[in-house]
Amino acid sequence: MAEYAQVIVDVPTMQTNRPYTYKIPTKLQSQLECGMRVIVPFGKGERKIQGFVVGFATKEEFVENIEIKEIISTMDLAPVLAKEGLLLADWLAQKTFSFKISCLQAMLPNVMRASYTKKLRVLSPELLSDEVKLFFAGQAEVEFNEEQLSTKLLRELTLLRKKDALEVIYQVNDRAKPKMVMMITSLVTRENYEMLKKQVRKNATRQLELLAFLAQKSGQTFARSELPTNLVQTLSQLKKAAELGWIKLEEKEAYRDPYATKEVQKTQPQKLTAEQQVAVDAVSQAIDAKQAQPFLLQGVTGSGKTEVYLQTIAHALKNGQTALMLVPEISLTPQMVQRVKARFGSQVAMLHSALSDGERYDEWRRIERKEAKVVVGARSAVFAPVSDLGVIIVDEEHETSYKQEDMPRYHARDVVLWRAKYHHCPVILGSATPALETRARAQKGVYRHLKLTKRINGNALPQVELVDMRQAIRTAPRPDFSEVLLAQIKERLARNEQVVLMLNRRGYSSFVLCRECGFVLKCPNCDVSLTLHMDTHSMKCHYCGHEEAIPQRCPSCNSKKIQYYGTGTQKVQVELEKLLPNARILRMDVDTTRKKGAHERLLAKFGAHEADILLGTQMIAKGLDFPNVTLVGVLNADTALGLPDYRSSERTFQLLTQVSGRAGRADKSGQVVIQTYNPEHYAIQLACKQDYERFFFYEMNLRHLNHYPPYYYTIRLTVSAKTEAAAAKESFAIKKSLDQCLSPEAIVLGPTPSSILRINNRFYYQLVIKYKSEPALETYLHELLLQSQQGERKGIQVVIDRDPVNFL
Repeated sequence: MAEYAQVIVDVPTMQTNRPYTYKIPTKLQSQLECGMRVIVPFGKGERKIQGFVVGFATKEEFVENIEIKEIISTMDLAPVLAKEGLLLADWLAQKTFSFKISCLQAMLPNVMRASYTKKLRVLSPELLSDEVKLFFAGQAEVEFNEEQLSTKLLRELTLLRKKDALEVIYQVNDRAKPKMVMMITSLVTRENYEMLKKQVRKNATRQLELLAFLAQKSGQTFARSELPTNLVQTLSQLKKAAELGWIKLEEKEAYRDPYATKEVQKTQPQKLTAEQQVAVDAVSQAIDAKQAQPFLLQGVTGSGKTEVYLQTIAHALKNGQTALMLVPEISLTPQMVQRVKARFGSQVAMLHSALSDGERYDEWRRIERKEAKVVVGARSAVFAPVSDLGVIIVDEEHETSYKQEDMPRYHARDVVLWRAKYHHCPVILGSATPALETRARAQKGVYRHLKLTKRINGNALPQVELVDMRQAIRTAPRPDFSEVLLAQIKERLARNEQVVLMLNRRGYSSFVLCRECGFVLKCPNCDVSLTLHMDTHSMKCHYCGHEEAIPQRCPSCNSKKIQYYGTGTQKVQVELEKLLPNARILRMDVDTTRKKGAHERLLAKFGAHEADILLGTQMIAKGLDFPNVTLVGVLNADTALGLPDYRSSERTFQLLTQVSGRAGRADKSGQVVIQTYNPEHYAIQLACKQDYERFFFYEMNLRHLNHYPPYYYTIRLTVSAKTEAAAAKESFAIKKSLDQCLSPEAIVLGPTPSSILRINNRFYYQLVIKYKSEPALETYLHELLLQSQQGERKGIQVVIDRDPVNFL
């Protein structure tokens, strides 16, 4: 039996991928397993931290002279990470240039990540000064945070600690708590009811009513919450009833079900079209053969990709296996979630950020205990502890929300492919507009290409009309509405049909400008202008959250000639209300959907035809299926085109194609009106025709000429510091090192200031490495990761991002 455990420790200030060796105490020798969380001492003093057991060792495996500390305790009765999770963490740390502890923690619900507290305990009260006594306020020990203490008090506490008058106690807190429900079992029977009744005072009406209720529930067990309103009892009253022999009390663990109050009507599999049947058969064969085959399911909007997903999941379940389905953002795709729940009912578990910590923890435990067979979730659900996977599905696989922006900076698609190999199961990557990298792999035969070319209702794709706003603005009734679009909206409203309008910019106006001196009101913390929000009557920064009052005079020249420029969804709503006073308008953007469940409530309202027009940002472009929507209007197709990113054309094409697909999804034909100031741009022209193939080959040619993915790999290095000089200096030092380890074939762009130089009072510089094969680069970047921790002490941060989804 192993005497020592290898533990990856959680040390935020100086992380490492090397495990530390700890002695296993006798009481834990037969209990400890890989994948368990433990509390261990670390460093000098009594500091306690959380760690993960990743292996075991014998005494012969290390030098005897080293002092080996002992594990304090375990936080789990069983491993929270299986063998797959530990192997995945190793791969993820290597792939994403991350620390292994970050990878291990990413696989668990937030509530299972340890929180730490520090306490000061008095050992020699007679040595305390009046100020220190005031700090303790008569208590023997208090929680403290050095950052909240004055320099003088901190110095005094440090001296007292050196004199052993105080000691610091470190505590690791496990926030993961199951929900406990008080259960009541009635012990009142027909035989003893009359006898118990005589023991109660005649004027104690509530007790008598409770006794009568318990007699009706004789021998039954029910939750405390099921007591009728007029009989609700305090805990002390219930304990008294238990002492009298009326009831038995016990606590029982209960899951927090986020969908308990929602009624879902069960659905049956639909008859498949010929193209759908080919796709289902192909994936089902791979499930049966246990092949880790990736499929690209490319289907036009409304072609029935969801039904293919559902029937392949059903096939996996029939084989006794499980299924994992990822969607870009649960809150933006409630209809997809509804369909999976309607088909598979209680077998479905959800994992996404809109759930409370408790709900997410309970859903995670349902999966881990194999009580749920189908998991649906956003990006982080890719780590769900699902065993024996039969199929993995990634819906709208082109979406950038599948990329994690913090350590570990993984792309869910890469993790899915790793897990598919581990479980020997197929993967479906579904989209009407696949990422170019995905489509290129299908072209090469790395992925098997399945196509759905027709809508399931048999209708043609909606007709698209392009409006050149350079000309239309002259006769437009409002700057944001051409005559053509307004006429189409009025026509739909007259027919009692619904309209979806998209403008990918929230707020009222993009910026405030003084016409006298040209001053633009900017964020004091970031190099961006503040956006006007009329609903809160404030100017807001969309990067750091800074907020201030709307200026009445120019802060620079004191002029009153303040003007609002640019358009956001709030302003468009005001314009629409003036143009169409009788129309019922719903606005859907970040500002109107902050509260839990707001997305779903707005979409349910629109689905019930309680509104005629749904106005929103890009969040309305995907996942919506409303049969009465016959018109989609894009107010400005150019918002993404001017961004300094090689993917701007691809994103514009995808967004326009996706939002166009919201029209005419049922019996009624659809129409799309796209307003643009760049009508000749190839991305807009081809999106109007929904011609993905031509766009793919045109864009691939440009990528090839300019040495971008999928022809080259890319890595972005971002350096940030409190001063621009420090960020620039570190960036050029890294560039110098890169020049020594890269071959002449590699291309390094930069260092250059980021497109927004300053965010939240930090300055950002970046380098972009484009390469095909650089054996020495991986080693250098892992060394840079370790070295960067030294720089963090000086306020310099270095971020390594493999295959970034944007370069802004």
